[in-house]
Amino acid sequence: MSDTLYQGAALILPLVMAIVFHEVAHGYVARLLGDSTADDMGRLTLNPLRHVDPVGTVILPGMLALAHMPVFGWAKPVPVVPRQLRNPRRDMMLVALAGPGSNLVLAALGAVVLGLMVRLADGAPAGPIVGFVALNLFNFLSINVFLALFNLLPIPPFDGSHVVEGLLPRRLAAAYAGIRRTGFMLVLLLLVVLPQVIPGFDPVGRLVGPPVDWVLGHYLRLADLVANA
Repeated sequence: MSDTLYQGAALILPLVMAIVFHEVAHGYVARLLGDSTADDMGRLTLNPLRHVDPVGTVILPGMLALAHMPVFGWAKPVPVVPRQLRNPRRDMMLVALAGPGSNLVLAALGAVVLGLMVRLADGAPAGPIVGFVALNLFNFLSINVFLALFNLLPIPPFDGSHVVEGLLPRRLAAAYAGIRRTGFMLVLLLLVVLPQVIPGFDPVGRLVGPPVDWVLGHYLRLADLVANA
């Protein structure tokens, strides 16, 4: 297996799992706060076929990762009807934060499992299967951390934009929400197009990279603590 195929194969499953849990967390918290739309539509399931968008969940993120570009993607949106929430402005912030929060929890679980795997290996040489599983776990940990922090960017349609909306005064929030109509094009422009045409233009590396490295370092220390317990 070529290195590209090997890396890609170790990326797909962690990526799909991270995105699916992220979306289900949005819908689950919405249900807790009064909006059962996602549940009524059968979207509170971990079955990836109900959430995966072939282009946004697999093809585009995989291509970006293999090209060493910022990895982002999307699943089929879990429907949330703000007016059905008990406190729409506050609750939309909580629904938005549920996605990144679920990824941070998954990253912690990944770190623990990775540490247990190292502990059980007890210094023995890793075979190809063990090495592949370890790479999947490391990717799972890294992707969840990146997905959590990346989604907190205050750019529509990312989760961080809903938090900003909830914190702004109502008039400013309405104006800010208007950006959502062109949000996806803005994301492509800032994260894909401009970095290719302007040398040194790297908003993800400058804004997201340092906190991702910091948080990932703490999770890796957790894995090390488990491995050496």
